[in-house]
Amino acid sequence: MDPSVSFYEPWQLRAAFARSLSDMYGREVPAYTTLLEVSHEVNADVVRARGADAERLGSIDRVTAERHGAIRVGTPAEISQVARIFGAMGMHPVGFYDLRDASSSSVPVISTAFRPVDRDELARNPFRVFTSMLVPSDRRFFSADLQARLERFLGARTLFGPELLALADRAEADGGLAAADAETFLRLATAAFELGREPVDQAWYRELEAVSAVAADIGGVPTTHINHLTPRVLDIDDLYARMEARGITMIDAIQGPPLWEGPDVLLRQTSFRALAEPRTFRTPDGEVVQDSLRVRFGEVEARGIALTRPGRARYDAAITQGATPEVWRESFPDTEAGLVEQGLAYFTYEVSDAGAGLAGITREPVVYEDFLPRSAAGIFQSNLTEEGTKDASQSGEDRDADWLSGAVGRDLHDPFDLYAAQVAASRDRAASDLGVDPHQLENVPTGEGAQA
Repeated sequence: MDPSVSFYEPWQLRAAFARSLSDMYGREVPAYTTLLEVSHEVNADVVRARGADAERLGSIDRVTAERHGAIRVGTPAEISQVARIFGAMGMHPVGFYDLRDASSSSVPVISTAFRPVDRDELARNPFRVFTSMLVPSDRRFFSADLQARLERFLGARTLFGPELLALADRAEADGGLAAADAETFLRLATAAFELGREPVDQAWYRELEAVSAVAADIGGVPTTHINHLTPRVLDIDDLYARMEARGITMIDAIQGPPLWEGPDVLLRQTSFRALAEPRTFRTPDGEVVQDSLRVRFGEVEARGIALTRPGRARYDAAITQGATPEVWRESFPDTEAGLVEQGLAYFTYEVSDAGAGLAGITREPVVYEDFLPRSAAGIFQSNLTEEGTKDASQSGEDRDADWLSGAVGRDLHDPFDLYAAQVAASRDRAASDLGVDPHQLENVPTGEGAQA
C-alpha cells in the first residue's frame, strides 16, 4: 500500500491486487519467481536490441507490470461473486470460451475473462483473470449421481466471505475505497485465492480426478486458488530456451501462432510443468496423511495484434493445419500494411502532423487483450497427469455466452466489438483534429508511424 494514497480508485485497487497476488504466488510456487526473473531479463535484452520497435505493442512499463491469472469455480453463485470482486477493480467479463470441445482430454468447463475494457484503463494496468466454471450437468463427463453429489458439495462451501463481498460492492458503487478499507479488501481478496490448508477428502478427490483433474481441482477441495499466474514477455522463444537452461521443465510446445518473419498476432503461450505440491488428505477411515498434487503451474505469454472477425476465421483455419511458418506464410501477409489492406487486424489512427493533412496520420496496432480456447485447453492438457474420461456418445449440455452472462449477472462484452470501438474512436479523434469526415480515414494511407 502507498501511504501517500488516501483513496484507491478501481485501477489502483487492480494494480495493487495484481502485485499482491504475484507476491503470494511467488511464495507458494518458487518457480514462478524464476519465471519472472527470466521474463525481465528477456524483456530488457529485447529492448536493448530492438529499441523503440520493441515497444510497438505496449510500453516496457506496461509489459513489465502485465499479468493474467486463472481461477476455477464451480457454480453460478460463485462466478457471480467473483464478478463482484473484480468489478471493484474495474474488471469486466469479456468473451465466452468453451473448453469442453477444445481439448482431447477431459476439461469440463466454460470460461470468461475479467479485465479492463477501456483503452486508458488497459494502459494503466491490464490485469486479467481467466475464470472457468464447471459444468456438472454435462453427461459426457458426469453421471446424474455424480452431478448431484458434486452440486451438494459445491453448494455447501463458501469461497468468499461477507466482508470481502461487502467491500467489493462498496468499491464498485463508490468508485473506490478509502485507504484503510482498501487494505482490508486487498488482504481478503488475496487470501481468498491462496492454496487451502484444510485436509482434502481423499476418496472424493480421487473419484473426481478419474473423470477430470480440472474437475477435481474445482470440486474436490473446499476452497479455490490461483491456478496459474502469467507475466508477459517480448520474446517467448528465448524465454523458453532460458527456462530450460535453468533446469525448469517446460511443456512440450508454445501454444498459438508460430515464430515467423511476419507480424505477431493474437497470443502465444507456454508454461513450466505443474509441480508436485504437498497437500494434506483425509482418508476414508479418518486418518490424515501427506501426499501431493500437480495442479498449479507458471504460464508466460507473448501478445500480438488483435485480429478482426475475418482475420480470426483465417487464424482458426490455419491453426487446424498446424502452427508452422509454412502455413502462416500461406495464410497471412508478412507486413502490417498487408493486414490492414486485407482487413485482417485492428489498428488505431492518430495525427502526428496536422499540417500534413491525411499524410500526417500514423497507424498503431491494437494489442490483443483476450484468450484462445484451443491454446488455453492446450496449456491445461499439457499440465494434466491423466487424460480423464469423456463419453462422446452422450450429448453435451448447451452453454453459450448468453447463459454465462446470466450466471455472472452481468453482460459479457464481445471482444471484437471492443476492438472495433477502439478503432472507431481513434478515427473520430483523428478526423476531428484534421477537420474532416471520419469516413475519409477508413482507407487512408499512413505516414512513417505505420511501420509497414
